Amino acid sequence: MYPLYALFIGAVYVFFERLIAIRKASKIEPSFMNIIRDNVMSGNIQAARSLAKNTDNPVARMIEKGIQRIGKPIDAIEKSMENVGKLEMYKMERNLNILSLIAGIAPMFGFLGTIVGMIQLFYNINSSGFELNVIAGGIYVKMVTSASGLIIGLIAYVTHNFLTTQIDKTANKMEASSSEFIDILQEPTR
Repeated sequence: MYPLYALFIGAVYVFFERLIAIRKASKIEPSFMNIIRDNVMSGNIQAARSLAKNTDNPVARMIEKGIQRIGKPIDAIEKSMENVGKLEMYKMERNLNILSLIAGIAPMFGFLGTIVGMIQLFYNINSSGFELNVIAGGIYVKMVTSASGLIIGLIAYVTHNFLTTQIDKTANKMEASSSEFIDILQEPTR
């Protein structure tokens, strides 16, 4: 059971740590892109860059990279923003594979507990005879470890998928903002 306890604690820790990081990354002020648009369209590139630099989220870091590249071909701007986006995605997905690993190995530890419970059961039957309390103890160990492993694996699997969905939503926001920024650059100036 101790490995299962450790896996459960690890799964809970990774889930909440990633949830907080992903929620922080996905918070984008609704007016952010409008302010960027107004500054770029009026030629105040420094104000747009300052706003992007002082905003702590992946979208702002992508936009900041795009602003830094203003004056270069649109393809170069898109490519540099895409590279920043990939790095930001990597940051959000960091440690997520731990949940996937726990989802896979927790049931195996539970089944290992099942085997240990059966070994104990047969050993106790062999040493003390066929008594009901001996059989019940071995079956109890077998069932508790199996159930615990399956539950922990299920929790890790569900939380991994939930976090992956949250990352995908944030990635969509990043792509939309990137496209909007490129559109801003291609609009005629006032």
